[in-house]
Amino acid sequence: MKKGKIFAVPFKRKRQGRTYYKKRLKLLLSNKYRFVVRKSLKNIQTSIIEYNPKGDKILLTVNSTSLNKLGWKGDSGNLPSAYLTGMLAGKKAIEKGINEAILDIGFSNSAKGSRLYAVLAGAIDVGLKVPSNPEVFPAKDRLSGEHIANYANSLKNDKSRHDRQFSNYLKKGINPEDIVKHFNEIKGKING
Repeated sequence: MKKGKIFAVPFKRKRQGRTYYKKRLKLLLSNKYRFVVRKSLKNIQTSIIEYNPKGDKILLTVNSTSLNKLGWKGDSGNLPSAYLTGMLAGKKAIEKGINEAILDIGFSNSAKGSRLYAVLAGAIDVGLKVPSNPEVFPAKDRLSGEHIANYANSLKNDKSRHDRQFSNYLKKGINPEDIVKHFNEIKGKING
């Protein structure tokens, strides 16, 4: 009788493309809290997670839509909201006594100046210690939304295109040209 090959079935989460176990092991070996950042088109979510052999323990979660409680009228998926979400998560982590963490971006691609690093920049700016290279952070003018205001100003001559492009801002009662001022107001509330 002929023996067949032994085949080991990978873990379900690996087969589904939800967990990269080699990367996860490296993160867990640091024995630090994980600062987990996940993004979608219209949302940014950050969590502070502690490893537990019986299952990870989520200590806190902050969503970019929680900025609405502070009065944020901008989009919830852009660079300024990502930075503010990171600030809010960092502040809440420090209030809970978590001063140090390690970044976990999961399967997201690491791209210099992306929303993932805007979140990290916000958390670091409020005092959370996360090992990182400042070269990957977006420029300060982009974090504050200056690029959005400049683009809105460039469309001022074409009112229909301006109103169509920034319809969500206008519905929420904010002029896109004033996004930097609004950003600084919300930043002040988080720091206050």
